[in-house]
Amino acid sequence: MPRKPLGDRPMSNAERQARHRAIRAAALPVIHYRQAADHRSRARRWRDAVAVLLTLQAEYRAWLQALPDSLQEGATAEALQIIVDLDLDELQAIEPPRGFGRD
Repeated sequence: MPRKPLGDRPMSNAERQARHRAIRAAALPVIHYRQAADHRSRARRWRDAVAVLLTLQAEYRAWLQALPDSLQEGATAEALQIIVDLDLDELQAIEPPRGFGRD
């Protein structure tokens, strides 16, 4: 759905450009922030990701155990059970290869 015009009629391209330039001239300078670079090695990122998965799995296990009896047969319980049954020990045992002296 198109935007409603700001005035009684739509602006021309020249009016739109003039408005844009006036706003840019009057406003404070635009500050752009860069996202901090992740300097961890791939192996470290792998281990951190597996640790997060194990933590989440423990939280889902606690959620499943705290689920009321009336919800034990529902879709939520089934989804939680699938997550709890995942074998993440295999992921934890994997040691990624080291790369070209950077790790």
